[in-house]
Formats: sequence, structure tokens, C-alpha cells
Amino acid sequence: ATFATVAPQLSLAERAIGWGTIGYQAAARQVPGAVDWFRLSANAPLSYPAYEWRTRSALLAGDWTMVRWSIEQMPAPLRSRPAWVYWHARALKQAGETTTANDEFERIASRFDFYGQLATEELGRKIEIPPKTTVTDAEVEAVAKTPGFELARRFFALNLRLEGNREWNWPLRGMTDRQLLAVAEYARRIQLYDRTVNTADRTRTEHDFSLRYLSPFRDIVERDAQTNGLDVEWAYGLIRQESRFIIDARSGVGAGGLMQLMPGTAKMVARKIGLGAVSPAELNDINTNILLGTTYLSMIYNQFDGSAVLATAGYNAGPGRPRQWQAALPRPVEGAIFAETIPFNETRDYVKNVLSNTVYYAALFEGRPQSLKARLGAILPN
Repeated sequence: ATFATVAPQLSLAERAIGWGTIGYQAAARQVPGAVDWFRLSANAPLSYPAYEWRTRSALLAGDWTMVRWSIEQMPAPLRSRPAWVYWHARALKQAGETTTANDEFERIASRFDFYGQLATEELGRKIEIPPKTTVTDAEVEAVAKTPGFELARRFFALNLRLEGNREWNWPLRGMTDRQLLAVAEYARRIQLYDRTVNTADRTRTEHDFSLRYLSPFRDIVERDAQTNGLDVEWAYGLIRQESRFIIDARSGVGAGGLMQLMPGTAKMVARKIGLGAVSPAELNDINTNILLGTTYLSMIYNQFDGSAVLATAGYNAGPGRPRQWQAALPRPVEGAIFAETIPFNETRDYVKNVLSNTVYYAALFEGRPQSLKARLGAILPN
């Protein structure tokens, strides 16, 4: 209201910038009506986050015309990011401009990530694992002699991960895809699982998704996921994102183990299932960590009526927050829109990564094409 009284004294351009700023503040706080202020910001030069939130507000409101013009007004470097290529193509498709939309979907469909998967489905295809390139033992033995890897292993043994990663990654620059896959396989054989994943992740045209989407400790993960009524691929999608299979991974906020449980959460879950007190050492034990992590994920999943999107968000940000975000929804939205409009950057990326991982794990485990859209479902206001 205060800005509305001042607005008439400003130029059109100044007014648009003002409304854009107000819209951004409102969107960041999830104030209803942010989209209406943003509508008054057409053609204003905004900050990158404001451009993004203007588009997200339009997505939440279901206003595809606004989604389109909002993205078209973004500066080129921002507009070319996969998220905005995808949503712009969706807006074109909504307007009946299918050929142009499909051209844009094709631009990102080859990416092995959330938007690449969604674009693939928009083009009428399912998500599949690319053909597997298998390296020979001789190739693995050849790369194992690479200077730097031995030093990296010594650093890892001393728990100096940063230094170890640096030594490991340096020789990878300039390697061919086959060499990278041989290094990834070498890392798998010596049980450096995070290096397996990260090294296999670097390939450009030749791939081995059984290394990129590694599944160690399969018997334990499968047992505990099934006991808790969870898809084993979802459990793996989450572990890959949380810890990259580093058994004693520790986060800056004190979360621990493969499933990165906070000590307080671990204590609460252990009490619920009659495990008694869990020491920090026990929290890093593979059996205990996976049991507690899958039990906790299952508890959240049941709270959210079986929505993988809400439960994944709840695992990262605490279950209370997705409930607030769900309550603020103006209407039912597709899961991809809900994920796109999560207000926390970390949780937004986390949900996209976990569910993208999950789809590739499902394709690997089930041996058939998959749908990310089906897993995302729809989110209803609560």
C-alpha cells in the first residue's frame, strides 16, 4: 500500500522495478498475491533471483502466458539455463506452438538430470539408461598406475577428503571417456565409492550408469527399504545425494553416515523402534544408519500420504516446512511445479537431484524405461 501511494509520482520504468522488488520480497516469504505485484513488473530490469521467482510465481498461479513473457525477458545467460528452457517450452506447448516447444525440449533432452528427464517425457519418450560401455581389466590396471591416485588414497585413509579429492581429480582432466570409466571401476574395486560416482559422472558420450548410479550395500538397503515399505531405488537416490556412499560422511551441521541423519532425529527414530540409545559411532555403522534412515523416510512418507516429492523435501528440510509450503498452494499443482517453487535453494536442488537419481536407479534395477512425471505426481493444497 505504501508503494502504491508513491507509485504515481514515478516513471513507468521505476514503477515496474519497484513492483518487481516487492513481488520478489513477497514470493520469497510466500505471501499470497506476489504474482499480482510481479505482473506489474513487465520489462523491468530485475535481479536474477527476482526473474526466477517471478516465473515461479506464474507457474504456481497456472498463468502460462506470464511464464512465457517472464522467461523471455530474462537476460540470455539466465534464460539458457535448463530450468528456464524447459518451462519456456512448456509455456509454448500450452499455447499450441508444439513444433517450437519440441525444438526447445530437444535442446535439453540429452541431459542426464531432472530437466533432461522431464523434456524427454514431453517429447513422448520414456527415460532410459544409455548403452553401457564396459572397460577391460587391462584398462583398469593401466589407469590404476596413474600418479596421484596412491597419494589420494593415503589422504583418504587419514580422512583428509578435500586433499584426497584434489589429488584424485587432477589426473582426470583430459582423460577420454573410456579412461574415466576405467578409473571409476578402479575406484569401485578399492571401495572409494564417492570417487566411483563422481568419476563416472564426468563422461560425455560413453557411459556406464551402473558406476554412475552405484548400488553398494545392496542386501542391507533392499532389506530395510522393503521392511519400511519404500522403493529401494528411492532409498538409493537419496543416499547417492546425501553421502555419495561415504560411510562416515559428516555434514557441516552434524548429520552423519550414509543417510546423513541428524543425531536428534536418529535418537527419536531409535526410540520409536526400540533400539535404545545410539552412539555417534553406531550412527556411522552401515546397518544402523540405513535402518534408521529408511525408517525415518518411511515415517515422513506416511505423513505425506505417499508423496515422494513432499517426503524428500521433508527429509532435507524437516517435515514441518513442506507442510507449510503445501498449505500455501493456491491450487493443485504438478509435482515438478511444486519442486521448482520450493523456497529453499538447497531443498529445491535436493528434491530434483534425489528424484532424478531415483528414476535412473529404477531403470537400472527394473531393466525397463521409467517416468519421472509419474513419480512426481500432483501436490494438493492441504
